[in-house]
Amino acid sequence: MVSTISNAFVKQFEREVHEAYQRQGSKLRGTVRTAGNIQGSTAVFQKIGKGVASTKSTHGMVPVMNLDHASIEVDLLDYYAGDWVDRLDELKLNHDERAVIASAGAYALGRKSDELIVDALLAEQGNITASTDSAAGMTLDKILEAFEILGANDVPDDGQRFCIVGYKQYSELLKLEEFASSDFVGADELPFKATQAKKWLGTTFIPFSGLPIDGTGVRSCYWYHRTAIGHAAGADVETNVSYHNDRASFFVNNMMSQGAKVIDTSGVVEITCDETPA
Repeated sequence: MVSTISNAFVKQFEREVHEAYQRQGSKLRGTVRTAGNIQGSTAVFQKIGKGVASTKSTHGMVPVMNLDHASIEVDLLDYYAGDWVDRLDELKLNHDERAVIASAGAYALGRKSDELIVDALLAEQGNITASTDSAAGMTLDKILEAFEILGANDVPDDGQRFCIVGYKQYSELLKLEEFASSDFVGADELPFKATQAKKWLGTTFIPFSGLPIDGTGVRSCYWYHRTAIGHAAGADVETNVSYHNDRASFFVNNMMSQGAKVIDTSGVVEITCDETPA
């Protein structure tokens, strides 16, 4: 019965999974430093310190910067998301069950990719400079405090800064005239034109539902530079479809091998916000 599996079915399913993962599967993967096709169980990211320029005398030796180098290892773990598709059930459904399962598997892996990045931030909680006032929601003062910290740490203002906030915090930002008014940000950057992401202070602000919240209702949001966090993939999203005669069903297995870690804590600021009901 294995020979009855349609190659077109398998190829189309694999394509749908990849398209769904790339389109909506992960929100954060594009905001961090990435490495793909990793061989082995770990990936290594290099962290290089700051250089210092010096003068030299005529015909003297050019001064050497002696840059500090550090290797940050990221462990890769394997993740799976599978489900069954009954061969005859598809004939009785008035929707495309294959597309539904393909999207569900891709989204599950995408959420796992984002979870790995957030977990990496949580693992460095004690080392990340944080906003000191967690008793209030998202305020302009907190934004300016985090902005100052990044500037003081010489974090590049090169368009690669990202700030991920909860939807409650994003709603609070929309109430700030400095965030939502064209008088401050220009008509092309108004948040109501692009509800999923908005550019402000040289940073892309992204509402994200997967940020941690503690038992007291304090949500952790993060402002970071892309190069401050590393995400590695040993195997990107792969799909395997096999027919099982004893079940008269296809088993669709989506899988990947990925990991994430903070590379440079000076490029990350945590902003804590109270989210308890008034």
